[in-house]
Amino acid sequence: MKKYKNGFQDGVIGNKTLFINQTKLINMIIKNKKTGKKILAHTYSVVARDPKTGEMGVGVQSHWFSVGSLVSWGEAGVGVVATQSLVNKSFGLRGLELLKQGKPPQEVIDNLISDDEGKDVRQVAILDKEGRVATHTGVKCIKQAGHIVGENFSVQANMMLSDKVWPAMAEAFTKNSSLPLPERIVKTLEAAESVGGDIRGKQSAALLIVAGEQPENIWDDPLIDLRIEDHTDPLKELNRILRVFRAYEHMNNGDIAIEEGDMVKALQDYAAAQKMFPENLEMKFWTAISLANNNKIEDAMTIFKEIFTIDNNWRILTERLPQSELLNITKDELTKILSLK
Repeated sequence: MKKYKNGFQDGVIGNKTLFINQTKLINMIIKNKKTGKKILAHTYSVVARDPKTGEMGVGVQSHWFSVGSLVSWGEAGVGVVATQSLVNKSFGLRGLELLKQGKPPQEVIDNLISDDEGKDVRQVAILDKEGRVATHTGVKCIKQAGHIVGENFSVQANMMLSDKVWPAMAEAFTKNSSLPLPERIVKTLEAAESVGGDIRGKQSAALLIVAGEQPENIWDDPLIDLRIEDHTDPLKELNRILRVFRAYEHMNNGDIAIEEGDMVKALQDYAAAQKMFPENLEMKFWTAISLANNNKIEDAMTIFKEIFTIDNNWRILTERLPQSELLNITKDELTKILSLK
């Protein structure tokens, strides 16, 4: 891995935008690059790609409100951008647009900062779908600041307590190669915090994951977009929310298995979800509904009884589902379920 000299990020948002459509917006941003309002998102972040899945992601933490709405940008089949320090927010959309034009990340960064009056206080990292990476840390970024570029990733930080932050991040990303990309990114952020992190403390965090190929439906992009906007321990909360996301992935996979007639796999996925969050009644409830719909009434009743004992509102909801054709059982079976004590 190549270690780059210290520097800082920071950007100013340049354009006042009129949102008509994406193409027109991007053209307007590219034409109007002057900056006005300064956004002080000093932070540490990672951009990365999983060569096995093609997934790309951005992870970020800062002592600043809603850092994910400023720093993290990505598009499936294109790449990801982290723009930070004094944030030039236009670097997000403009960077992605230049990647779509076939320009490599280094050329994209050169283009972005070429006429940027605030380039010395910017920090920006760009990764494309091939795993090529480029990073810029301005020479006037607030110390401690710097970045490291490695294979399929870059870590960058500014206004850190010490210069140990980005090396610790690079080491963590490298040694956790067996993890899925989202969990690997969170581990990388945790490594930054373990050596002091942002000198000001912590407030918000975000995780953005996009696919390596463009999806058939544009609304399926991004794959993951989790934000902790304001929290006393944002990385701990981000890790928890990612586990919730994974649990609901199991629930969704269980539903798909039901549709495909694979009850064994469905029950395995439902069980995996509930193992992760055993106190979650909704996961238990829809597992029971699926069992009932597949003629496993006795198994379903065991779960329904547990749920109804804790919260009777689920009994009321059960009674309403047949009208919406979400519970397809006989009247006698429904009566039996609703009468559970």
